[in-house]
Amino acid sequence: MDRRQRVNGIDFIELPAENVGCLNKAKDFYEGVFEWSYKDWGDDYADTQSSGLSSGINADPSHRPGYPLVVIYASDLEDVRERVVASGGVITREVFSFPGGRRFHFKDPAGNELAVWSDK
Repeated sequence: MDRRQRVNGIDFIELPAENVGCLNKAKDFYEGVFEWSYKDWGDDYADTQSSGLSSGINADPSHRPGYPLVVIYASDLEDVRERVVASGGVITREVFSFPGGRRFHFKDPAGNELAVWSDK
């Protein structure tokens, strides 16, 4: 699917791992059960395109989520950030860079934490 078709759509699910050992066990689990293949991004992050909806496992203690994190793709990260705040969302992590682009985290009015990312 073309990125333009995913704008403002759920694009990624990120799963937490307590440490690198847990990350590797999780990768082995999903590879064994569902035949997903992973690409490592350093020692503490791996993602897959073979899970249907793209997903990753994050063991980096500086920014791993505490629970599965829904990630939405946006073509204009700053515009979406402004709209989140204007609509009553609360920014929980300001925009930061990672090896595929940039993202920020927010809580919606019901208290759910999500993230928005862009490769632009």
